[in-house]
Amino acid sequence: MRIAEVIGTVTLSRWHPSLNSSRWVIGVPFSLKALQKGTPPDGEDLVILDQLGAGSGSRIGFSEGAEAAAPFLPDRKPLDAYCACILDSLTVNG
Repeated sequence: MRIAEVIGTVTLSRWHPSLNSSRWVIGVPFSLKALQKGTPPDGEDLVILDQLGAGSGSRIGFSEGAEAAAPFLPDRKPLDAYCACILDSLTVNG
């Protein structure tokens, strides 16, 4: 799981039928260095499926790859990133 900051939403004009009525957000991942220093996220933006209602500026935990589709098993969904949680607070040690 990685941590990202939500910077906006995505509106689709076409989508796969299995993703009907899904919400999508744009997230910018944090590197460990950025989390330790408390600086803004420094990763490359990505689109994340969000069923939790994360708003702009929220910090979220997200899964990528095969793990992103795991919450939907046995159904198959074509997605690369899934918002697993909205973080209230974050403490980085080390």
